[in-house]
Amino acid sequence: YGYIHSCPTNLGTGMRASVHVDLPGWTKEGVDKLNARCEVLCVQPRGTRGESGGQTGCTYDISNKHRLGYSEVQLVQVMIDAVNTLWKEDQEWQKKHGM
Repeated sequence: YGYIHSCPTNLGTGMRASVHVDLPGWTKEGVDKLNARCEVLCVQPRGTRGESGGQTGCTYDISNKHRLGYSEVQLVQVMIDAVNTLWKEDQEWQKKHGM
């Protein structure tokens, strides 16, 4: 016998929308700063190898942070808006760092 269980973050819609995006300017500025910015935007940056795979290069998997209490449309829109914001900010970081 056994138990069926689920991580609480996967209850509700359980939807995780993500996109891979190159952010060389943010990478140069520092991953800690990127993590802090993503926190404000309600998204999570991960390496392209998944949650525990680590970060390589400047390509990030950006996904919605919240899973509970929001519709699928809201979750996807948060991710889209955050990626657009991060990309625009990345352009500025690239100019700052002469990239």
